[in-house]
Amino acid sequence: MAAQSLLYANLNPLLISGSTGNQIKAGEQFLGSFPLKAKTTRPRLSNGCRVRAAANAVALPVEIPCQWYNVIADLSVKPPPPLHPKTFEPVKPEDLSPLFPDELIKQEASTDRFIDIPDEVLDIYRLWRPTPLIRAKRLEKILDTPARIYYKYEGGSPAGSHKPNTAVPQVYYNAQEGTKNVVTETGAGQWGSSLAFACSLFGLNCEVWQVRASYDQKPYRRLMMQTWGAKVHPSPSDITEAGRKILQMDPSSPGSLGIAISEAAEVAATNADTKYCLGSVLNHVLLHQTVIGEECIKQMEAAGETPDIIIGCTGGGSNFGGLSFPFIREKLNGKINPVIRAVEPTACPSLTKGVYAYDFGDTAGMTPLMKMHTLGHDFIPDPIHAGGLRYHGMAPLLSHVYELGLMEAISIPQTECFQGAIQFARTEGIIPAPEPTHAIAATIREALRCKETGEAKVILTAMCGHGHFDLASYEKYLQGKMVDLSFEEKKIQEALDKIPQVIA
Repeated sequence: MAAQSLLYANLNPLLISGSTGNQIKAGEQFLGSFPLKAKTTRPRLSNGCRVRAAANAVALPVEIPCQWYNVIADLSVKPPPPLHPKTFEPVKPEDLSPLFPDELIKQEASTDRFIDIPDEVLDIYRLWRPTPLIRAKRLEKILDTPARIYYKYEGGSPAGSHKPNTAVPQVYYNAQEGTKNVVTETGAGQWGSSLAFACSLFGLNCEVWQVRASYDQKPYRRLMMQTWGAKVHPSPSDITEAGRKILQMDPSSPGSLGIAISEAAEVAATNADTKYCLGSVLNHVLLHQTVIGEECIKQMEAAGETPDIIIGCTGGGSNFGGLSFPFIREKLNGKINPVIRAVEPTACPSLTKGVYAYDFGDTAGMTPLMKMHTLGHDFIPDPIHAGGLRYHGMAPLLSHVYELGLMEAISIPQTECFQGAIQFARTEGIIPAPEPTHAIAATIREALRCKETGEAKVILTAMCGHGHFDLASYEKYLQGKMVDLSFEEKKIQEALDKIPQVIA
C-alpha cells in the first residue's frame, strides 16, 4: 500500500507566526477522503519545512529544496546563446543590465549545477511549500485504468499557481539592488498576480500589462493584482509606442504575450528606476521553478514509485521545465528512463508546428534574439481560454532539450482539455486552471491507453494552478458554447517569413 498512499490530505498553507518560530496548525490526516482513526503527527524540521504524513501513518519528511537546479550543467551540448538584435553577436551582461538586476543576469548565463536559494526567499516559500504530490485514485477508478496517476499540485500558493516560485526571487534580487519599480506582462493573470504579491512583500511598485483577451475574460485576476497594489493595463495599450502601433493596425486586437512583453520591456528600457520581470521563457525563470521537480523526486521516492511518463502543459515552458528538469538529470544519470511529454494548445503549437530558429521574444523586436521553437514573433494566437499558453515561442532551454531528443510534444484542442478538466474536478475535487487542463487531457489519454494494453504505468503530471478565476471559461464549456480554435497555416507562414535571418 505504500506505493499507493502518498495522498496528501491537508492542503492548507503552513501558518507562520512572526519571529517566534513556525507553528503548524494540524488538521485531520486522510486516506483518500476518509479520516484516519489513529492520530498522526507532523514533525517539524529544523528549517521550518512541513512534514506530510503518508496514509500508512509513517511520517515522510519532505523538505523545501535549498538550491535551484540548472539543467545546463548536465547537457553534453550547451544551448545556443542569445544574440544582440543589431550585431548578431552573443549578448553581454551590460546589454541586459537596463532590464534585469545583476544577480539574475548571472543566473541567466550560469553553468553551475546548483544555485543556493537565499534564506529570505526560502522564508517566503514556506508560506506554501512544500506542495503536495497527490495520487488521483478517483480519476483512476472512473477511467477504469491500471495506471497509477500522480499530480504535483501548485495551486496552494497565495496567487494560486506555480508562478510565485520565480516572482519571489526576482523581486528579492531587484530589492537587493535598490530597484523601486518593476514592470511585466501577464497572460491569464497568474504571473501578474504573483509578481504583485511578491512586490507587496518587498515594498516595490508593480505595473502590469495584461493581454487584452485575458483582461476582459478574467476581471478578478486584475482585481487580485490591484489588491496587492499593482497598476494594471490592458495590452495593447496607448501608453507605449509598441502598443500604439498594434492598435493602429488593429484597434480590436486581442493582444498576445509577445505584445505585452514589448510594452513592459519598453517602459523598463526607458526608465532608469525601473526593471523588467518575466514570468517564463528565460533560463533564470525555469531555474527557479525547479523547486517543483526537486520536491517531487523526493516525494515519488517516498511513495516507492518511479514515473514511467511525465506530462505537463507548455506555453513559455516554466511549469514544465520546473517539473521535468530534475527528472531529466536523473534520466541522464541512468537512474530512470521516463517518457517526458509536453502538451500545448492546437491554436498555438510552437513545439509541434513551429521552427527552431533565432527569433525575438516579443512582437516589437525589442528583446535579444533567442534560438527557440517559434511560430514567428508577429504571430498572434486566437484568444483561447488558456491565456497563459498564448505565446509565439517556447523557452530556448526547453527548445534545446527538445532538439536533443530528451522530451516529446503533442498538441490538444481546448474542448478535449475542458472535458478532461470536468472529469478531474468531479473526481479529485480541484477545478484546474485552463492551462493544466492540457496536461490532464494528455494524462487521461495515456491512462486510457493503459486500459487497452493492460500496462500499469506510473503517470506523473503537473497541476500548476487552480481555475477559481476561470469559471467563465467553464461556463462556456458547460453551456456548449466553447469551440476549438486552430491556427491558420497561412497566418503562421506570414509570421515565419518575418523571422530574422541569422546564420547560426
